[in-house]
Amino acid sequence: MKNKNTIAQPPEKLTGIKLTEVPKTSVGPTAIKSALTHIKNEVGLIKGIGLLSKINQKDGFDCPGCAWPDPDEKRAFLAEYCENGAKAIAEEATKQRVSPIFFATHSIQELGALSDYELGKKGRVTHPMFLKEGATHYEEIKWEQAFELIATSLNKLASPNEAIFYTSGRTSNEAAYLYQLFVRQYGTNNLPDCSNMCHESSGAALSETLGIGKGSVTLDDFNHADLVIVMGQNPGTNHPRMLSALEGTKKNGGKIISINPLKEVGLVNFKDPQNPFTWLGSGINLTDLFLQVKINGDVALLKAILILLKQKENKNPGTVFDHHFIKEKTQGFDAFIDDIDNYNLDELIAQTGVSKTQIEAAAEMIAQNKKIIICWAMGLTQHKNGVDNIREVVNLLLLKGSIGKQGAGTCPVRGHSNVQGDRTMGIWEKPQAAFLDKLEQEFHFNAPKHHGYDVVEAIQAMHDKKAKFFLGMGGNFISATPDTEFTAEALRNCDLTVHISTKINRSHLIHGKQALILPCLGRSEQDFQESGEQFVTVENSMGVVSKSKGHLSPLSEYLKSETAIVAGIATATLKNCSTNWLQLASNYDLIRNAIEKTIPGFDNYNVRVRKPGGFYLPNNARENNFSVTHTGKANFSINQTSDLLLEKDQFLMMTIRTHDQYNTTIYGLDDRYRGILNERRVVLMNPEDMKEFQLQEKDLVTLTSHFKGEKRHAHKFLVISYDIPRKCTATYFPETNVLVPINSKARISNTPASKAVVISIHKE
Repeated sequence: MKNKNTIAQPPEKLTGIKLTEVPKTSVGPTAIKSALTHIKNEVGLIKGIGLLSKINQKDGFDCPGCAWPDPDEKRAFLAEYCENGAKAIAEEATKQRVSPIFFATHSIQELGALSDYELGKKGRVTHPMFLKEGATHYEEIKWEQAFELIATSLNKLASPNEAIFYTSGRTSNEAAYLYQLFVRQYGTNNLPDCSNMCHESSGAALSETLGIGKGSVTLDDFNHADLVIVMGQNPGTNHPRMLSALEGTKKNGGKIISINPLKEVGLVNFKDPQNPFTWLGSGINLTDLFLQVKINGDVALLKAILILLKQKENKNPGTVFDHHFIKEKTQGFDAFIDDIDNYNLDELIAQTGVSKTQIEAAAEMIAQNKKIIICWAMGLTQHKNGVDNIREVVNLLLLKGSIGKQGAGTCPVRGHSNVQGDRTMGIWEKPQAAFLDKLEQEFHFNAPKHHGYDVVEAIQAMHDKKAKFFLGMGGNFISATPDTEFTAEALRNCDLTVHISTKINRSHLIHGKQALILPCLGRSEQDFQESGEQFVTVENSMGVVSKSKGHLSPLSEYLKSETAIVAGIATATLKNCSTNWLQLASNYDLIRNAIEKTIPGFDNYNVRVRKPGGFYLPNNARENNFSVTHTGKANFSINQTSDLLLEKDQFLMMTIRTHDQYNTTIYGLDDRYRGILNERRVVLMNPEDMKEFQLQEKDLVTLTSHFKGEKRHAHKFLVISYDIPRKCTATYFPETNVLVPINSKARISNTPASKAVVISIHKE
């Protein structure tokens, strides 16, 4: 029997919804209980507590969850992690195994009928597995055979540009560096990564305006900020340790403005899990002013604030704008100010959904303070005007001189734990010429100079059969990307798809003519190579590079490190190159020596990274040096508000995560902080919209997206009444990724516009 195409989307089955009251506070003892429950169920309590004691400690391993930084000095004993960090470790160290016997008794078709949650709970993959063309089951394959299969597939391509090499952000610096080196020696810059789908808008905007695609603040800056503005972000679920930093701002007299379509619990109130004395009280109120902006109303909101700030400055010159900073450090101020005059304040306010009184209150808080940090996540980046969103954030900070000083600056809050490090290591489809020159000098080869494919371009290339090979270093590509059915067809057009993974996921089931699953070590596991036990390094979202060393025995003798896997593939594929891949993989110090020679900021790498806590990379924006921009100064910019127009029966939909989820990994079926339990197929709607469209709580509906005459459908969703602006809706991904058009993307960055999808809702 030949293998039929498995379903690319999560199955359309309901799991039995339960609605509860939305809690009034976040974290605290409830989060601790949840974390320990996951640890107990997946790992066992005794082993699990020992494991937790090593997470994010200076002598331990970096959490494979988010990229939020650890304190430079003292780390919390036994608790330098969050609830979702504990869940991530529980998933990685689980007792459950996906062995060759499992694959022999479960067909691709059977596995495809499982939800992403059910697939993830099956456990860790123990052996390299191979799916032959037309086969219904994966079967075991030896590592050497897998490497040769990849090499044969790559070497028979008409051009290296027919191969796609994707990277997820969990990969270590060492593996990422070796990976990009192999890909470029092979002959292509087709190195799309998860940044393309998340923070590429941030990198594009920040590089243009400030000269570096990273944030400028440190963790300690939150203790010195007068005002922190949190935009398009839900830290209580996605980055819970950030709440401790916001608490530090409050304790030191600072204020917080939160801007988001949903009034998330984590933005409102917080109980410190490390301080039991707070558990019995009411917690600390974090947000001083909440602005419930409409989806994609952020540029309009910022422009309205800028108009009010200009009015205050005109009334009392020199009291609002930092004219000395503007004159000495910036370019384009006059054109920026002139553009502000083109907008009508009342029209902008109407686009935001926020009252004029609240916007005036925000402008007053900004006017009165000089040390301002602005934080953001995908609520700003995943829009057609995502780059405009970030550049407008920078405009506000430049007006206030809030860059390059203690307690002030930009703070894009990254997702995967080493997504920033991967980019630093050269995982980018648009490499800088200086970096390629260094690689050529060190490794004696001619590096490809043309730009490669980003994620959207890679999907389109595979769909058009211009690319025929796909290799994914980590991640769950089909569940992370837009336009699920389009992407599935693209992957099925490949001759070979390869996934380097720890656990089984839906991407293993949406495959090319042939497919490989190559199981790798997790962060928490020991890594022994020929020269002895190794450690890896990572970079957090604030530019600190530190070591990470697992201490658990590998769950299977057949696992390899990501670095060893890359070296094996490179050795089999590149027969005539001078690089000794196996030697590099035998001792990671050798890789770090090469990094030191080819990437700025890594001087004396092997010595500095062995110091507890690691070291900071250079950051020109933090140092108030903007000479690297195209003007030699920090740049004001002119940006566009949303141009989305809704018809009478249409809504704007944004995709969000549940509290039991991190990126595409589903830990459970609850969204505790939103009061939605045991169900993921929901659409959150304003109660007035429900009334107008004659919809009741828990009505079953079909969602249809509309883009340039195209329609996409997602069936079997339950309507849930929620506090969200009118004509706005929210749904979970990956369930509604199918509704995100492949060509709906941000200008400049090409990031999928997953936070602004035009939909209609029809009762089933």
